[in-house]
Amino acid sequence: MSTHPAAGRPGTAATVPPGDRPDGRIMLELVDEAGTTIGTAEKLSAHLAPGRLHRAFSVFLLDEHGRLLLQRRALGKYHSPGVWSNTCCGHPYPGEPPFAAAARRVGEELGVAPALMREAGTVRYHHPDPDSGLVEQEFNHLFVGLVDGVLSPDPDEIADTAFADPEELAKLVGADPFSVWFTTVLDAARPGLRELAPAAGW
Repeated sequence: MSTHPAAGRPGTAATVPPGDRPDGRIMLELVDEAGTTIGTAEKLSAHLAPGRLHRAFSVFLLDEHGRLLLQRRALGKYHSPGVWSNTCCGHPYPGEPPFAAAARRVGEELGVAPALMREAGTVRYHHPDPDSGLVEQEFNHLFVGLVDGVLSPDPDEIADTAFADPEELAKLVGADPFSVWFTTVLDAARPGLRELAPAAGW
């Protein structure tokens, strides 16, 4: 397993993303059990217990050796700080296609564009986080792909990155804390990872 601490990207201008309100609140899509949009909610309010079902995405990128790119979330994040998780995850802005949101967020967080990325299904889960008291009620769109560029993680989002094969990942999961949703989304994405890298053992 190789690890790479996050380093800032110089010269990045502060902008207000199109899904952010002028008052600084980030909005996301509420959905029903079929994944149909039924409204919007402010991000934090959707994660307060008991949680409100909303649209999300999770990305799993492999390198040329079939190793999965992991990130350790920045210590300053209000939700699940300092824990390891998949390559990238987040929420589309209201009306934003999940694929576009996933590609955008990979660039914003990791400073690199996926060399390839494709849909790998969806998964719905309900995971309370005992540390923060927040709740993940998500209809999650999964994406798998490849990465071959030089990473330049945003230190406000990512404290560290690592590439791990299945054996290395199993050891890391046993030694370090991971996000409450990680195992669920990884298991759901495994068929897509196996298609992408059959010899890697996912």
